Amino acid sequence: MVERRTAPARRQRPRWVSTYAQSSTWEVRVRYGSIGGVIVVIWLLIGALAAGQRGYFGGSDDASCAKAGTIVVTIIAGPLNYLGVNPKVRCDLPEPSK
Repeated sequence: MVERRTAPARRQRPRWVSTYAQSSTWEVRVRYGSIGGVIVVIWLLIGALAAGQRGYFGGSDDASCAKAGTIVVTIIAGPLNYLGVNPKVRCDLPEPSK
């Protein structure tokens, strides 16, 4: 007599298992990745607001490496600017040869 093997029955998850555990890793990455993206955008907007309040975007013809670097670092610092962080960048670029 030939014995037939059947596939084992799938176990169902108990009701107490959270929906987080049931979701796939892709869903979790998308859900929390988008929240992280929103937080980064808000962080950078707060930094841009701080740079604007300090007058870094004001109209002066002095475009230098130090000014651009200070603006970028201030924007990256974000909300830390309101906690007393005042980043400054100094650039000492060599003069071009003649």
